[in-house]
Amino acid sequence: MITANSTPNISFAGSIKPVGKTVKESYPVLNLSCASCAARSEKIIRSTEGVADSSVNFATSVLTVEYDPGKTGPEIFKQKLLDAGYDLVIAKSENKESEQEDLIRKKYQTLRNRSVAALALSAPVVIIGMFFMNMPYANLLMFLFTTPVVLWFGRNFFFNAVRLARQRTSNMDTLVALSTGIAYIFSVFNMLYPEFWTSRGLESHVYFEAASLIIAFILLGRTLEEMAKGSASSAIKKLMKLRPDTVTIENDKGGEQEISIDAIVPGQIVIVKPGSRIAVDGQVVSGSSYVDESMLSGEPVPVLKTEGDSVFAGTINQKGSFRFKALKVGKDTTLARIIKAVEEAQGSKAPVQKLVDKVAAVFVPVVIGISILTLIVWMISGADNAIVHGLLSAITVLVIACPCALGLATPTAIMAGMGRGAENGILIRDAESLELAQKIDVVLIDKTGTLTDGRPKVCNSYWIRDNEKARIILFNIEKESEHPLAEALIDHLGTLEKVKITRFESLTGKGARACYEDQTYIIGNRRLIFESGVKIDEAIEQKAFDWKSQMNTVVYFADSTEVLAIFAIADTLKNSSLDAVKELHEMGIEVCMVTGDNKGTAEVIAKQTGISRYIAEALPDDKAEFVKSLQGLGRTVAMVGDGINDTTALATADVSIAMGGGSDIALDVAKMTIVSSDLKKIPQAIRLSRKTVRTIRQNLFWAFIYNLIGIPIAAGLLFPVNGFLLNPMLAGAAMALSSVCVVSNSLRLKWQS
Repeated sequence: MITANSTPNISFAGSIKPVGKTVKESYPVLNLSCASCAARSEKIIRSTEGVADSSVNFATSVLTVEYDPGKTGPEIFKQKLLDAGYDLVIAKSENKESEQEDLIRKKYQTLRNRSVAALALSAPVVIIGMFFMNMPYANLLMFLFTTPVVLWFGRNFFFNAVRLARQRTSNMDTLVALSTGIAYIFSVFNMLYPEFWTSRGLESHVYFEAASLIIAFILLGRTLEEMAKGSASSAIKKLMKLRPDTVTIENDKGGEQEISIDAIVPGQIVIVKPGSRIAVDGQVVSGSSYVDESMLSGEPVPVLKTEGDSVFAGTINQKGSFRFKALKVGKDTTLARIIKAVEEAQGSKAPVQKLVDKVAAVFVPVVIGISILTLIVWMISGADNAIVHGLLSAITVLVIACPCALGLATPTAIMAGMGRGAENGILIRDAESLELAQKIDVVLIDKTGTLTDGRPKVCNSYWIRDNEKARIILFNIEKESEHPLAEALIDHLGTLEKVKITRFESLTGKGARACYEDQTYIIGNRRLIFESGVKIDEAIEQKAFDWKSQMNTVVYFADSTEVLAIFAIADTLKNSSLDAVKELHEMGIEVCMVTGDNKGTAEVIAKQTGISRYIAEALPDDKAEFVKSLQGLGRTVAMVGDGINDTTALATADVSIAMGGGSDIALDVAKMTIVSSDLKKIPQAIRLSRKTVRTIRQNLFWAFIYNLIGIPIAAGLLFPVNGFLLNPMLAGAAMALSSVCVVSNSLRLKWQS
């Protein structure tokens, strides 16, 4: 919750804000395992008497509730969520941010430890169950390894299943609890009383490996999901750090005073020193300097700020200093709006539900119904040992319905796909992005740092007097300069001899003037050359005109009488950009460019890359709105960017892709990262997604076919026809075989190009 005069953060007990007779507060919610949990808890609070509105941000696990304190309160909210299996942190604390981080970290660590322990204990059970069933004490060993997995590490599945049953609903937890619970109890009974079956001419078999392996793999999947979810709040915290904790203002006596950022009010004069970060939005009243506004525009060249110009919170001052009047503070600053937009975008994106979760609500009652029906039909059939056969068949139906292959279908393919992506320099943080990427039909690409190299470079030069002395003089003058383009010229010239430059003068907005051996030299724009009375050759003018028409910045170098050289400086295209755009077009995917740069530069880059649709001079909110407009048309949108200014659009897009060399915040928000910043990896990632989703569908086909065939046979469908009754041993083997098929099919992704 972002409140006025406070750092936007995830608060434990948000500042109470009167809204008529109601107040608005924010609290962390615990035990949210999926987007449906967030929606359910939100619905529970909203239905409480006295609550005007409520929303739960799944990305940050924060409940924001507006309510009448005379009718309800946080204690009631906490109790209602506790009854539903969730929890609410309502205690106020001085260290609320760190405590919130501790809660998130502890939840992840608990899940990670449980999944690692469950996998470690399940491994020997699977090995014994598949290869050493006849070894001495095999059943006892499997029982000892399986019991802690089912009863301790998997206990939450059973708690959640009971809670969901009370609410008359079900999900994957219900299916896991039912099948693993039945498999475990049935196996323990068969281990302790094998004669119950052998005395009736039937074999006794255990299913410990199925019970332990299912729980271990589901826990692993939950751990990966929690790890991906935790990164959402990390991006927001890094955005918050862009705002300084203190600010220097001019006091009533004309002196300087350092105050907390929360204490500043509109109208105060803020003093900005060299290298400092600007704290709030305002307008320059005196002084001048270059300011790095890349977090807003994405452009690498700092912008000159003089009296009357606007400055924005989070941007970085360069070497100059100035004073400005604070106009927007707290939640009204541009930076605060970016933080809020990212927070809302991350929270509003509900993850795509896995197919197993979607069918669980139907599959569970159907399986239970078939099991009960099987027992009833056997009991009224009048066959020999009807009750025994009916009981065995009913239990076998529940056991054979264990979602082993079903549970392995998605995570094994996802893990194999992610592993293959990592080998190719494509880091994929969650299953949702890997699944959604195959649906992408439009890719939005930021210009600076994504299509281009992201920093100014000399792309052309023209010398009238090209000699070593002139180059050395230019090199040394630029070494003294603080102009943003000086670095580009220094890189272009290379390392040259150091000589003594005298009377260096920086001319704001124009360039620089200096002397060497009593000769004056000028480096800057055409206006400076014209004002200095220096002759400009006709050939130079033509070159400059041609370069400017290509949206290059032209820099002149002259002595006191004539221009010696000119340079064209621009942010150049990456080598991979043309091929990447062409390949995406060939895949039937539309490519659009969004940039904070001017229209002329955007048009030139668009023509060079073959992009027909672009948006120029776009602020962070503009980029996000463009993403939403495309989504409103039913498009699946991928956003590719590298800067803080791309953060809101990245969080809003269906699939977010960051360049490896980009800002930490963009990397945190994005769900995919191209390590090498090579755009050709994007079509490669889309193809990988298509292969992975195809593999998941194949896996689910095999898993469902196994259940569709196995359950009726386990119920005794063939018994009236040929007297065949499925041996539980064969049912276990079939279950293992279906799992092997699924895992083997997933592993094929590791070797596909």
